[in-house]
Amino acid sequence: MTTEQRNSAKELYKKLRGLSWPQLWSQEVARFDAAPPEERQKMTAVIRAVGVVFAESGPMEEKQKVREWLLGLLQDPCEKIRRYAMAAMPKIGAGAKEEGKLISALRTATEEREKKFLRQTLGKIGGPAALEQGFLGDVEQKVKASIARRESPSVVRIHGVLADFSELRIHLRGRRGLERIVSEEVRQSQRKPGKFRVAEVQSGRVNIVPLAPFSLAEIYALRCFGTVGFVLGQTEGADETESVEALAAVVTSALSRRLLQTFTEGSIRYRLNFVAKGHQRAAVGRLASRVYARCPEILNDGRKVTWTVDIYPHGRGHLVELRPNLTPDPRFSYRQKDVPAASHPPLAACLARLAGRIEQEVIWDPFCGSGLELIESAWLGGVRVVYGTDRSAEAVSIAQNNFAAAKVKAVPAKFMCGDFRNIAWSQNPGGDKITLIITNPPMGMRVPVANLRQLIADLFRVAATVLKPGGRLLLVNPLSMETPHPSLKLQFQQEVDMGGFECRIEKYLRVAG
Repeated sequence: MTTEQRNSAKELYKKLRGLSWPQLWSQEVARFDAAPPEERQKMTAVIRAVGVVFAESGPMEEKQKVREWLLGLLQDPCEKIRRYAMAAMPKIGAGAKEEGKLISALRTATEEREKKFLRQTLGKIGGPAALEQGFLGDVEQKVKASIARRESPSVVRIHGVLADFSELRIHLRGRRGLERIVSEEVRQSQRKPGKFRVAEVQSGRVNIVPLAPFSLAEIYALRCFGTVGFVLGQTEGADETESVEALAAVVTSALSRRLLQTFTEGSIRYRLNFVAKGHQRAAVGRLASRVYARCPEILNDGRKVTWTVDIYPHGRGHLVELRPNLTPDPRFSYRQKDVPAASHPPLAACLARLAGRIEQEVIWDPFCGSGLELIESAWLGGVRVVYGTDRSAEAVSIAQNNFAAAKVKAVPAKFMCGDFRNIAWSQNPGGDKITLIITNPPMGMRVPVANLRQLIADLFRVAATVLKPGGRLLLVNPLSMETPHPSLKLQFQQEVDMGGFECRIEKYLRVAG
């Protein structure tokens, strides 16, 4: 196909894609069916558009007609038309009848190219009948994963207990700069007594080891980390074939299977993620095939998986971790809705922990957003009341709903819409004196700020005015500026990666005078 022909086909598809399903079916499909063979070959964009449009709209009775039409196209003398019909089938939804037709077509196909596309289609819609044929090749695993997804849906068994934890290492990953807070949370948990010990602190992660049998629920009792990864092993530098084999051996190791079997209910399905290497479809395909060959009960899948195998560059080789996919994160299921530029929940948990606690805490977040800092502060206990203000009425509503969903017992919350500079705290609106201001202010990235420097300066000024002596100001500061107010003394400062740019977490103490 020439460049001109490809461009023409793209333009035709773009035009057809914008039609409603009645127009597409009654006009364009009819025109396609009536065209002579040489013209039909140039109109395959019609088939592609039908697959996409009817996947999104159209009544069930019409979709059944579309399926019958696509099945008929499998007999078309033009290989390109047959191929486009195969690609459209999974989009519309297919069942045993379509599966049977595809199996029959695969039995009689002679061209390898067509066999390949038939297998790919069966990989998306195939079931037990396709598996019984024994000629699915590389897509056999995909069909098994599809069947498992339907017949044995899997979930992470968060309360399952891993009894054999010998030599296991666990990586708690998060934003660079928060490692100290994460490791301190782990250390404090040891006083209960804890199940984990900090082994090493590195950039962006805290390495821990278990001290006793544990469950995932006990890991997720920690709130400050971002993701958890069980270290399966490392591979050393080697050529591509040896590297794939070494990685497959790690993914199917006894440790890996023990973790997966302990913490999975239902089928064991996973996805591969080559971290920091971009899209690696070919590498994923080769590795997934070798893993399946070594351990057929562990299935690579692209949908609704309970596990991700993260493969990190490590020296000349790789570091392999097994990460549970818990969505929503059980620690932050209170987050019903979010606002632009809202805090990441583990960051909010870190801020709350860093702020410390005094009895009968009165807390204010001047830029409450979706309310996460206030919720995480309330979770730590010792709080009498929290206040949240924001210029956005939508944000105030979201924060209220999230706080209610968090079900923080015995902590009243009061949210107000307005500019923090205009809140008349001098008149004691709640009859309280603020002991903690905790906030992640807008930084001008996703929420426009007319004068960010003045905004931060005003925050310092207001904090110096309304904080009770001994109170604290904890903020994420996007600017390299400190307060000019002598009553605010800097106690802590740490640079943190905010996802492509650096900010500073700062903690100030309000002193008398």
